[in-house]
Amino acid sequence: MPVHESEAIILQSYPLGEADRIVSFFSRGAGRLRGVAKGARRTKSRFGSTLERLSHIRIWYYERETRDLVRINQSELIESFMVAHADYDTSVAFSLFSEISEMVLPEREPLDAPFRLLLLVSKAIKQSVKPAVPLAYFCLWTLKLAGWLPSLDHCCLCGRNIAAEPGFVAPALEGVACAKCKPASSRMMPKETLTLAQRMLFEKLDQLMQANLPSLAVHELTAHLLDWIEWHGEKHLKSRELWEPTN
Repeated sequence: MPVHESEAIILQSYPLGEADRIVSFFSRGAGRLRGVAKGARRTKSRFGSTLERLSHIRIWYYERETRDLVRINQSELIESFMVAHADYDTSVAFSLFSEISEMVLPEREPLDAPFRLLLLVSKAIKQSVKPAVPLAYFCLWTLKLAGWLPSLDHCCLCGRNIAAEPGFVAPALEGVACAKCKPASSRMMPKETLTLAQRMLFEKLDQLMQANLPSLAVHELTAHLLDWIEWHGEKHLKSRELWEPTN
């Protein structure tokens, strides 16, 4: 069996038996994979803390054609985000990063842009311990990269430009509607929220972090983006229940 080597980000890690772990990781060279790390739960494991959620590592693994799980042989830590997990909101945001990535990323398909995005937002939270803006940015760009982000400045039903007015969204509505076309079950998306979304598409994250953005607009935008992610992914995000009561 040839050994594969790649830069990777740990998404999830689960106990297996008494000493092993099943690890979901995002390989920069091979995409999202799952593998078994033998002895990873032992006190003196050779893996140490490299398999913690969102750890940026270099990984070596073996792959067999007849098996879905790869065998993780070795890993070396490039950057840890364990210190940021001490803050509750930050830890929940990291859980959302992992859960959304597992939902959206296809298996075994190398994608450099989502890899760089996940690293970017994780580093931003680690440095600032302020997860709200990086989480909104991550959700927006995840939708954009997946091809799920609708037009934010035109009505999805009549095509009219709505850049200077509120929009309206509903779970089954694939986009933002104007006031005339809005479905009865829709919710208003304030003009400030739409403007913020447009801004996040064109400004760098570090600029947005320094801009003192209105917290209400950030949280409203995140809620709408999570709705779209759940709709397209056809799955409820468990970590969302932990995020929204405190934000």
